[in-house]
Amino acid sequence: MKLIITCEHGGNHIPEKYLSFFKNAENTLCSHQGYDLGALNIFQKLKPLSNYSKYSKTSRLLIELNRSLHHPNVFSKFTKQLSKTEKNTIIKTYYEPYRNNIESKIISYLNTNQRVVHISIHSFTPVLNKMERNCDIGLLFDTSKKEEKFFCKQFKSILKEQDSNFTIRYNYPYLGKADGFTSYLRKKFPENYLGIELEVNQKFSNHNTMNHNLKTVLYNTLKEVVYKHQ
Repeated sequence: MKLIITCEHGGNHIPEKYLSFFKNAENTLCSHQGYDLGALNIFQKLKPLSNYSKYSKTSRLLIELNRSLHHPNVFSKFTKQLSKTEKNTIIKTYYEPYRNNIESKIISYLNTNQRVVHISIHSFTPVLNKMERNCDIGLLFDTSKKEEKFFCKQFKSILKEQDSNFTIRYNYPYLGKADGFTSYLRKKFPENYLGIELEVNQKFSNHNTMNHNLKTVLYNTLKEVVYKHQ
């Protein structure tokens, strides 16, 4: 088994070429709209366990790496007004290289009869539309995929053994089958590919750094789960 770890929303960087489209947008860029707070910090903690890893620090407000190109929000309100030529340039420069590199690595593993487990790391806001989200850690997967379901059950069980205080939910706060990079890859690779999105509550993030105990528990849990799947 090969473990791939990615982080699509690791930062809120806007390339200088496009800064003029983001005037007076500092607060938005520094919010969850701009990136996943603390996600890159978790990625860096878990990265040593992976066979391959990749992250992006380009803000999703330039282009949303975790959406299909046909998705209405692949470009944000700041970039939707760009011309088709300008959008294609962004796609060729930022979107395709990131996703194609990961896809190529998956192909190389599958071609050598390796099974691939892909953990895509994200974070979510504690409150949405004035409603508190009752979850610390979300595990997103396709319920029709038995291997993904089994992997997440093991992950939850081992994590609970590590620390029973965390609230862990399946397919929350989003559905694992919703449009996203792992959903796309599942369709592309219906055999021997497991795509899991790890969602962590941003209440554990302080200045873009996640709680130390949380990161340690996630590291130890993933290490044990991967060992069981070797």
